[in-house]
Amino acid sequence: MQIGYFGLGKMGFNMVLRLLDRSYNVIACNRSPEPIKEVAKAGANTAFTCADLAKNLKAPRLVWIMVPAGKPTDEVIFEEGNLINLLQRGDTIIDGGNSFYKDTVRRYKKLGERGINFLDAGVSGGPNGARNGASIMVGGDREVYKEYEVLFKDLSVPDGYGYMGPSGAGHFVKMVHNGIEYGMMQAIGEGFEVLKAAPFKLDLKKVAEVYSRGTVIESKLISWLKSAYEQHGEDLEEISGSISQSGEGLWTSQTAKELGVPVPIIEGSVKFREQSENNPSYTGRVVSALRNQFGGHEVKKKK
Repeated sequence: MQIGYFGLGKMGFNMVLRLLDRSYNVIACNRSPEPIKEVAKAGANTAFTCADLAKNLKAPRLVWIMVPAGKPTDEVIFEEGNLINLLQRGDTIIDGGNSFYKDTVRRYKKLGERGINFLDAGVSGGPNGARNGASIMVGGDREVYKEYEVLFKDLSVPDGYGYMGPSGAGHFVKMVHNGIEYGMMQAIGEGFEVLKAAPFKLDLKKVAEVYSRGTVIESKLISWLKSAYEQHGEDLEEISGSISQSGEGLWTSQTAKELGVPVPIIEGSVKFREQSENNPSYTGRVVSALRNQFGGHEVKKKK
């Protein structure tokens, strides 16, 4: 299968490497040239503009975009000289970023007016998942999904992909996934701050190791916390207690309110992140350390 791929950040670059391992003919493009040169060394064909990308793809064209949500996604798709003006009826765009589902539905409708197919693919697993197998939640027209199902299968862990429903459903499911993730990490951070404050001088790395072996809360998150303790020490002194956020937790909270569903845990974790900028804490360090472990997010203390 030939595929155009736009966006070579941590996720995109690793996903292209996985596609190359599976003998896909990848034409890779990015807004800045350095990652394009790097991915060429791994065997990808390259394009330095959207025009070159479209020109080198055979119809019906398939383009996966992996750029930040919001304006960057709209720019790649809709700006003059970009995809909507370069692709043709019957071509397909897949948005693998963390786009807000209402933006996805808007893009689907606008592209549909040109006869261009649009799938939304929520991708979970971080850079490691992008390289070694992710979990992928897909929305859009079912017949288009079926046409490219082998692609989602090849990018995923075994049985780690699926069709979620019409346009926006994939990104909606991924949004809620990230909201749940906010709450889970918040609970782990709070729990380990209680453990740290206990009068027993607990070995937190050992606690994390035992928690990650057969307990009810065994999870990748607990295992990643153990790894963070091994790398940074139990005080996590190098890690900032102010937690960044990318928006999905807030979107989940706002959407839940629109639907009349109470989500106090998710709301609380969002509020904690907002307040952590001026109130760093050990809980914040734990959550930041987890974000670094699975997503490679920069969490060093500012000097």
